[in-house]
Amino acid sequence: MAIVTVVRYKRRKLIGDKDSPQVYSLRPKCGDAKVYSIEALAKEIESIGSLSAEDVTHVMKSFVRSMKRVLVDGNRVKVDGLGTFYTTLTCPGVEVEKDCTVKSITRVNLRFKVDNSLRLVNDSTASTRGAENNVVFALASEVKDSSGEGGEEGGGEAPDPTL
Repeated sequence: MAIVTVVRYKRRKLIGDKDSPQVYSLRPKCGDAKVYSIEALAKEIESIGSLSAEDVTHVMKSFVRSMKRVLVDGNRVKVDGLGTFYTTLTCPGVEVEKDCTVKSITRVNLRFKVDNSLRLVNDSTASTRGAENNVVFALASEVKDSSGEGGEEGGGEAPDPTL
């Protein structure tokens, strides 16, 4: 099971409010996440299955083209085990009905609602440890003392495996 490294950071509880109290929060460590292309995913799929990377790449590119066409028509795309893709729009409210036209639409968004079978769970708080959808998080060391020991700000503990 892979471990996602997170770091503590300090911010205002209400971000835009200068009078808001300071709080600590966690976020994924910058630079740790990789971006996978269709080709990289195809190579991974090739290594665990019987399809060639070229076949997987072709199917995935065809899937993206077809999905765009379906979404542009105003429909939803449900991918079993992954989730549902759909579009929404942003339109400011107006007081007069005749002023509410398609020219009022300021933005079209692509949204994604995750499938329940894909929902990820924090392994350290999950009722079933080591389940398929559990994610292990580890707090990264932020500051090292002069001896090179891991004296980090707020303590950089990893999850306790005995829990």
